[in-house]
Amino acid sequence: MCRWAAWSGAPKYLEEIICDPDHSLIDQSRNALSCKTSVNADGFGVAWYGDRETPCVYKDVRPAWSDPNLLQIATHIRSGHFLAHVRASTGTATTRDNCHPFTHERWTFMHNGQVGGYDKVRRRLDNMIPDDLYRNRIGATDSESLFLVALAYGLKQHPRAAMARAVFEAEALSRYAGTTPHMRFAAGWSDGDALYAARYASDNFAPSLYYRVYDDGVMVVSEPLDEARNCWMEVPQGQMIEVRDGKVIQTAFLSDEELAEASGR
Repeated sequence: MCRWAAWSGAPKYLEEIICDPDHSLIDQSRNALSCKTSVNADGFGVAWYGDRETPCVYKDVRPAWSDPNLLQIATHIRSGHFLAHVRASTGTATTRDNCHPFTHERWTFMHNGQVGGYDKVRRRLDNMIPDDLYRNRIGATDSESLFLVALAYGLKQHPRAAMARAVFEAEALSRYAGTTPHMRFAAGWSDGDALYAARYASDNFAPSLYYRVYDDGVMVVSEPLDEARNCWMEVPQGQMIEVRDGKVIQTAFLSDEELAEASGR
């Protein structure tokens, strides 16, 4: 499993999430507390929005704690909207192309979790990506496939419904393959204006997801960055949040019909 953090609000230096807190993302890369593996050393990535239309991305296969360039970037880059991720592979290779976040035009996506039996359903999942999007398939992860499938389902127009449908269909493929857990999903995605995050699983063990509202913005994380537990709100399993203009709106991730169909399989 992986760890990630995102910020939406007034411009903030990347180091204020990646480096500075007691339990910063770099600390979580070697000392995570709320996931199966405490070490997340299979690469990292950060995407931030600035004056350009599309986000800038920096990734590498080194552990986050050992990359001096990341520390330099985090110290000097200031953004009102950024997403950062440290990776623990669930089976695919440790390469730069497999590091999160993934981007397409204005959209950015990062994921903690897995599609069960991905090695058995990878071809079927990739077949759901249309040709005009498949040329953007640079890596080999289930996470990138989910992102591109969601884009095909209309992520730009329907940020919840498109991602939910991609997750729902990938879970169906996993159930067909007979590998459990079928779906573990805690992800964040953004177009640079709004930040979305969802927490879902096909069983009762969805990956952790929290958010915290500050005076100047909202932080969304895999696990709290400090010990001020009363300030961090846990996103319930099966729910998603939309962060826009410093406000958080929480809704169900999958519709009642989708949940009923998934549980009935």
